[in-house]
Amino acid sequence: MNPQAKLVFTISLLLGTTITISSNHWIMAWTGLEINTLAILPLISKSHHPRAIEAATKYFLVQAAASTLILFSSMTNAWQTGQWDITQLTCPTSCLILTSAIAMKLGLVPFHFWFPEVLQGTSLTTGLLLSTAMKFPPMTLFFMTSQVLNPTLLITMAILSVALGGWMGLNQTQTRKILAFSSISHLGWMAIIIIYSPKLALLNFYLYILMTTAVFLTLNSIKTLKLSTLMTTWTKTPALSATLMLTLLSLAGLPPLTGFLPKWLIIQELTKQEMAPAATIIALLSLLSLFFYLRLAYCATITLPPHTTNHMKQWYTNKPTSALVAILATMSITLLPISPMILTII
Repeated sequence: MNPQAKLVFTISLLLGTTITISSNHWIMAWTGLEINTLAILPLISKSHHPRAIEAATKYFLVQAAASTLILFSSMTNAWQTGQWDITQLTCPTSCLILTSAIAMKLGLVPFHFWFPEVLQGTSLTTGLLLSTAMKFPPMTLFFMTSQVLNPTLLITMAILSVALGGWMGLNQTQTRKILAFSSISHLGWMAIIIIYSPKLALLNFYLYILMTTAVFLTLNSIKTLKLSTLMTTWTKTPALSATLMLTLLSLAGLPPLTGFLPKWLIIQELTKQEMAPAATIIALLSLLSLFFYLRLAYCATITLPPHTTNHMKQWYTNKPTSALVAILATMSITLLPISPMILTII
């Protein structure tokens, strides 16, 4: 892709995100979301492969439908109350439609079908943008309207997201699809707590971005798209593979790694809100995702060549790992001991 074009699309992404997260008016928030969608489409379809074109088409259709629902929800609210302010959403029908629309934007169950397919059709760097940066504006809208969202619908979608995110990732062999289902599962954890503690949901989101970015950049640096390729990486980059294993276990939420912090706090908050059954269910369902993270970690570190996969061994390239990957991976593993300080910030 032309560097100038790439610069224009990147600036448009930043602009769209900034407009959405800083707006009070529904029309401005909607405009920011539309700019975001239009800016990411050329980045998804830049390889001109049929899978990439299919991914871009699916992404456009789903995001256009979700944006239409957000506009419809805000117009219904304005018609009932005369208010266009984001925080003044009081009409119950509008709240229900908005919850569904943002769930569609994020890829929560039952609106999740597009996300693994789109991620599978893109490169790892674009997949990283779709999994992190593109989720930021809808999460901000969730944060701003958290007091009026439909709790029954949101909790149902959250538990189903954690269940299906873990269940459907079990038999995948493509790393991008596994990370897509991992993302759906993490969004379930954020959705269940957003009504009771929006700041905790945002903390979970920031830590999710940190860990997912570390995993995506690591996989990108070792050029790994399939589990069979991942099995040959230990001989090339043992230190990076070991770090990848720890980052994946952190994403799974195992103590004493960073990923344990949000899960621990969310279960604690749900128990305080007298939602112990929901906390128990969501904790047990996270064991499903733990299985496929362990599978990835096993392929990255414990399976050593020679092995039975029909994969040609890649050339050994002594390319140094970037400092960004090292910093993100270190933070993804070691932030749990400073959790009291993180809690004072939020």
